[in-house]
Amino acid sequence: MWTPDPNIVRSALALVEGEKNLTANLANISALLFYSLKDLNWAGFYLWSEEDKELVLGPFQGKPACLRIKPNRGVCGAAYREQSTQRVPDVHAFPGHIACDGDTRSELVVPLMHQGQCVGVLDLDSPRLDRFTSEDQLLVEELVTTFMPIIWRTK
Repeated sequence: MWTPDPNIVRSALALVEGEKNLTANLANISALLFYSLKDLNWAGFYLWSEEDKELVLGPFQGKPACLRIKPNRGVCGAAYREQSTQRVPDVHAFPGHIACDGDTRSELVVPLMHQGQCVGVLDLDSPRLDRFTSEDQLLVEELVTTFMPIIWRTK
Protein backbone atom coordinates (compact mmCIF):
# COMPACT_ATOMS: atom_id res chain seq x y z
CA MET A 1 0.00 0.00 0.00
CA TRP A 2 1.27 3.46 -0.92
CA THR A 3 1.84 5.95 1.89
CA PRO A 4 2.21 9.70 1.42
CA ASP A 5 5.63 11.28 1.67
CA PRO A 6 5.86 13.37 4.86
CA ASN A 7 8.49 15.50 3.12
CA ILE A 8 5.63 17.17 1.22
CA VAL A 9 5.08 19.49 4.20
CA ARG A 10 8.77 20.42 4.26
CA SER A 11 8.78 20.94 0.48
CA ALA A 12 5.68 23.16 0.66
CA LEU A 13 7.28 25.30 3.35
CA ALA A 14 10.40 25.71 1.24
CA LEU A 15 8.25 26.81 -1.72
CA VAL A 16 6.32 29.49 0.18
CA GLU A 17 9.03 30.78 2.50
CA GLY A 18 9.81 34.39 1.70
CA GLU A 19 7.19 34.70 -1.07
CA LYS A 20 4.52 37.30 -0.35
CA ASN A 21 2.16 36.69 -3.25
CA LEU A 22 -0.80 34.52 -2.28
CA THR A 23 -1.57 33.41 -5.84
CA ALA A 24 2.02 32.32 -6.43
CA ASN A 25 2.10 30.37 -3.17
CA LEU A 26 -1.21 28.60 -3.83
CA ALA A 27 -0.13 27.79 -7.39
CA ASN A 28 3.10 26.18 -6.19
CA ILE A 29 1.34 24.19 -3.47
CA SER A 30 -1.28 22.88 -5.90
CA ALA A 31 1.49 21.85 -8.33
CA LEU A 32 3.48 20.18 -5.55
CA LEU A 33 0.46 18.13 -4.47
CA PHE A 34 -0.62 17.27 -8.01
CA TYR A 35 2.81 15.90 -8.91
CA SER A 36 3.66 14.38 -5.50
CA LEU A 37 0.49 12.43 -4.70
CA LYS A 38 -0.45 9.40 -6.81
CA ASP A 39 -3.69 9.04 -8.71
CA LEU A 40 -4.87 12.66 -8.68
CA ASN A 41 -6.71 14.26 -11.56
CA TRP A 42 -7.15 17.66 -9.88
CA ALA A 43 -5.49 19.59 -7.04
CA GLY A 44 -6.30 23.17 -6.24
CA PHE A 45 -7.98 25.87 -4.27
CA TYR A 46 -11.33 27.57 -4.05
CA LEU A 47 -11.30 30.86 -2.15
CA TRP A 48 -14.24 32.44 -0.38
CA SER A 49 -15.57 35.65 -1.91
CA GLU A 50 -17.28 37.67 0.79
CA GLU A 51 -18.75 39.92 -1.88
CA ASP A 52 -20.30 37.04 -3.85
CA LYS A 53 -20.94 34.71 -0.88
CA GLU A 54 -19.45 31.72 -2.71
CA LEU A 55 -16.21 29.86 -3.32
CA VAL A 56 -14.33 31.07 -6.39
CA LEU A 57 -11.78 29.03 -8.33
CA GLY A 58 -8.18 29.73 -7.40
CA PRO A 59 -4.85 28.26 -8.50
CA PHE A 60 -5.02 24.59 -9.51
CA GLN A 61 -3.54 21.75 -11.56
CA GLY A 62 -5.74 19.58 -13.76
CA LYS A 63 -8.60 19.97 -16.20
CA PRO A 64 -10.69 23.17 -16.28
CA ALA A 65 -12.96 23.34 -13.25
CA CYS A 66 -16.16 24.84 -11.96
CA LEU A 67 -15.65 28.57 -11.49
CA ARG A 68 -17.93 29.12 -8.50
CA ILE A 69 -19.38 26.89 -5.80
CA LYS A 70 -22.18 27.89 -3.43
CA PRO A 71 -21.65 26.84 0.20
CA ASN A 72 -24.69 24.55 0.03
CA ARG A 73 -23.39 22.53 -2.96
CA GLY A 74 -20.94 19.69 -3.38
CA VAL A 75 -18.04 18.41 -1.35
CA CYS A 76 -16.22 21.77 -1.41
CA GLY A 77 -19.35 23.55 -0.21
CA ALA A 78 -19.75 21.03 2.62
CA ALA A 79 -16.11 21.48 3.73
CA TYR A 80 -16.58 25.25 3.72
CA ARG A 81 -19.99 25.22 5.41
CA GLU A 82 -19.07 22.66 8.08
CA GLN A 83 -15.49 23.91 8.45
CA SER A 84 -14.33 20.31 8.48
CA THR A 85 -12.42 18.01 6.18
CA GLN A 86 -14.52 15.97 3.79
CA ARG A 87 -13.05 12.62 2.73
CA VAL A 88 -15.43 11.09 0.21
CA PRO A 89 -14.68 7.56 -1.06
CA ASP A 90 -17.33 7.72 -3.82
CA VAL A 91 -18.40 11.18 -4.98
CA HIS A 92 -21.37 9.73 -6.87
CA ALA A 93 -22.83 8.65 -3.51
CA PHE A 94 -22.35 12.15 -2.02
CA PRO A 95 -25.62 14.14 -2.02
CA GLY A 96 -25.30 17.24 -4.20
CA HIS A 97 -21.94 16.29 -5.69
CA ILE A 98 -20.86 18.69 -8.45
CA ALA A 99 -19.37 16.83 -11.41
CA CYS A 100 -16.80 19.32 -12.72
CA ASP A 101 -14.83 16.36 -14.11
CA GLY A 102 -16.82 13.21 -14.82
CA ASP A 103 -13.66 11.13 -14.26
CA THR A 104 -13.49 12.05 -10.56
CA ARG A 105 -14.51 9.19 -8.27
CA SER A 106 -13.19 10.24 -4.84
CA GLU A 107 -12.35 13.53 -3.19
CA LEU A 108 -10.53 15.04 -0.21
CA VAL A 109 -11.37 18.64 0.69
CA VAL A 110 -9.71 20.50 3.58
CA PRO A 111 -10.98 23.88 4.80
CA LEU A 112 -8.52 26.78 4.92
CA MET A 113 -8.93 28.40 8.32
CA HIS A 114 -7.62 31.84 9.23
CA GLN A 115 -8.38 33.51 12.56
CA GLY A 116 -11.37 31.24 13.12
CA GLN A 117 -12.86 31.90 9.67
CA CYS A 118 -12.97 29.57 6.70
CA VAL A 119 -11.39 31.50 3.82
CA GLY A 120 -11.45 28.71 1.25
CA VAL A 121 -10.75 25.05 0.64
CA LEU A 122 -8.01 22.83 -0.74
CA ASP A 123 -9.60 20.28 -3.07
CA LEU A 124 -7.96 17.02 -4.19
CA ASP A 125 -9.77 14.78 -6.71
CA SER A 126 -8.96 11.27 -7.90
CA PRO A 127 -10.28 9.09 -10.71
CA ARG A 128 -9.94 6.12 -8.33
CA LEU A 129 -12.66 5.04 -5.91
CA ASP A 130 -11.70 5.35 -2.24
CA ARG A 131 -8.32 6.87 -3.15
CA PHE A 132 -7.79 8.93 0.00
CA THR A 133 -6.72 7.27 3.25
CA SER A 134 -6.83 8.61 6.79
CA GLU A 135 -3.05 9.06 6.46
CA ASP A 136 -3.57 11.24 3.36
CA GLN A 137 -6.11 13.27 5.28
CA LEU A 138 -3.77 13.81 8.24
CA LEU A 139 -0.90 14.77 5.94
CA VAL A 140 -2.95 17.30 3.96
CA GLU A 141 -4.48 18.74 7.14
CA GLU A 142 -0.97 19.13 8.59
CA LEU A 143 0.16 20.80 5.38
CA VAL A 144 -2.74 23.28 5.47
CA THR A 145 -2.26 23.99 9.18
CA THR A 146 1.43 24.62 8.58
CA PHE A 147 1.24 26.84 5.49
CA MET A 148 -1.88 28.90 6.26
CA PRO A 149 -0.29 31.21 8.88
CA ILE A 150 2.64 31.82 6.51
CA ILE A 151 0.79 32.53 3.28
CA TRP A 152 -2.38 34.17 4.58
CA ARG A 153 -0.48 36.87 6.48
CA THR A 154 0.71 38.10 3.10
CA LYS A 155 -2.75 38.32 1.54
